[in-house]
Amino acid sequence: MTGTELPAWVSARLGDRSPGRGVREVLRALGSHPRQMSYASVQDAAGVAEVNPATVVRAAQFIGFTGWPQLRAEVRSRYLSLLSASEVLQEHGEPGGVGGDAVRQDLHNLHDLASLVDEDQLARVAGIIARAATTLVVGSGSFAAPGLQLAHLAQTIGHDVRLERSGGTTLLNAFGLLGEGDALILFHLWRTPGDLLRIAGLAHERGVRLVVIGDHARPGITTLADEFVLVPSEGASMFPSLVPTITVVQAVVAALVAADPQAASRAADAADELWRAFDLFPTDRDGLLPEVQ
Repeated sequence: MTGTELPAWVSARLGDRSPGRGVREVLRALGSHPRQMSYASVQDAAGVAEVNPATVVRAAQFIGFTGWPQLRAEVRSRYLSLLSASEVLQEHGEPGGVGGDAVRQDLHNLHDLASLVDEDQLARVAGIIARAATTLVVGSGSFAAPGLQLAHLAQTIGHDVRLERSGGTTLLNAFGLLGEGDALILFHLWRTPGDLLRIAGLAHERGVRLVVIGDHARPGITTLADEFVLVPSEGASMFPSLVPTITVVQAVVAALVAADPQAASRAADAADELWRAFDLFPTDRDGLLPEVQ
């Protein structure tokens, strides 16, 4: 791509629309200076594009983002997704202290997430799960971890939400049991295997509601999704952070509870009674708990 061209993903969002000169300069800078723009404040982005800050905001809104923080998160995620794990490590430079760096990065991530969170959208996602007879949750590798959290907590409050970790025929069999009005939730972070993306396409075709929680809003997946929840994911070292995604899962579960607190309480109490009847957790009489000094 030359400095005069727009990134392909930006062009796809524009369609047949033609931006004004200032907006075009901002959009060009996303491709010509992706690393710099992925960190930039609105003032810094304006400096790179040689426009005023208001034009940066208009550029973000022109291609479907609510503002510059949302567009910047998209640029950052796209930039990092092109790097290998070792290149991501080089991107972060020498650590000042692994614990402090991790905390500082996730504080930054959560600050960005606060500007992305849409309370109405969280309620809509909860509604999709609540209305579905069955919800299937998928994600690749460590990115399935938030799905485990979602499935377990949703089951505890009475919803049939299942995490599927396998691929191939096992994944397709699990998906094949979903019917119209059921739901598929895809955790779409960093890089997502093709089989999960194809499953997302099938969901749209079969009337299965699709929720995508991801760190880059590519038109192909956002067009398919009934709800696309954007999250930051940059880690402090080699690998993406799941802290913002887990925070979103906690918020979705809270929205499920808020939608019907009495039903959630009944289901949680029933689960607790079953755990007690099964003697699931050790008690002092079992001699397994440490002494309380």
